[in-house]
Amino acid sequence: MISTVRSSLTRKQKLLAGLNQKDSLGLEIGALCRPFLLKDDGPVIYVDHADTQTLRDKYKDDPNVHADAIVEVDAVWGANTLEQALGGRQVDYVVASHVIEHVPDLIAWLSELRSVLNPGGEVRLIVPDKRFTFDYFREETRIASVLYSNLIRARVPQPQILIDYCLNVAKVDCISAWKSPLDPFSTERHHDVKTALDVARDCLENGAYHDVHCWVFSPRSFARLFREMAELDLIDLACVNFFDTARNDMEFFVALKPSNDKSHIVNSWRRMETGVRDDAPGRPFWKARRALHFALAPC
Repeated sequence: MISTVRSSLTRKQKLLAGLNQKDSLGLEIGALCRPFLLKDDGPVIYVDHADTQTLRDKYKDDPNVHADAIVEVDAVWGANTLEQALGGRQVDYVVASHVIEHVPDLIAWLSELRSVLNPGGEVRLIVPDKRFTFDYFREETRIASVLYSNLIRARVPQPQILIDYCLNVAKVDCISAWKSPLDPFSTERHHDVKTALDVARDCLENGAYHDVHCWVFSPRSFARLFREMAELDLIDLACVNFFDTARNDMEFFVALKPSNDKSHIVNSWRRMETGVRDDAPGRPFWKARRALHFALAPC
């Protein structure tokens, strides 16, 4: 069933709507110091890319992370597969908040989540809406980029993604983005061309990992991309519920469930694609780019 925005619900209520935490085994990816799944509410496995002490050392000077409050990581998902990290255990549901946009190989990541689900299991995601974040001026992800990263079995964000990220992320205030389109000329950027080329070269020559948003979504483009992946038999996950981006907020919520019925999967994403709202004032990327092109064009 597809849901629209219900602003009375909390983030946790939207994310976990309909789940029986007490009698189900959950898995939360990348919880750090702000887990949605609490062990007092039901059994949970915390998974991250490194062990607890490594994470606390990594984030000890980060003002946005309370390093001492980082959860005790139960399984490390690094160079191994998620199934290997869990030691063959299966779970009833997976939760990941603001994680999907960071994974270098989207298709492989989704496949690994699918591999550890019990029959009837679900994946619950919180996804940033690019129209109200620092990704405002970036292009929404296209299927070709996702296919390429899967083709090369990407383990790190690729050079072209790093360049796009560094050149286009900007200091965006969510509320301002809801009020009116942002001016690409006056909005401050986070990085410059030198930084973009330096990190891309570091990846290309050294295989270095730079943590960026590999994938950029609005609710509609997310649904369109997943519909396209389903049409190409790249995923077998249907959309069973979603909460659109609430006004003055910057994220949306999606629930996915495995299915063997391709038609059902494709149609579920089509329903989300046509069901999202269109009242957000954020200017489409192509309009901003066209304005920039016209301004730079010679007279």
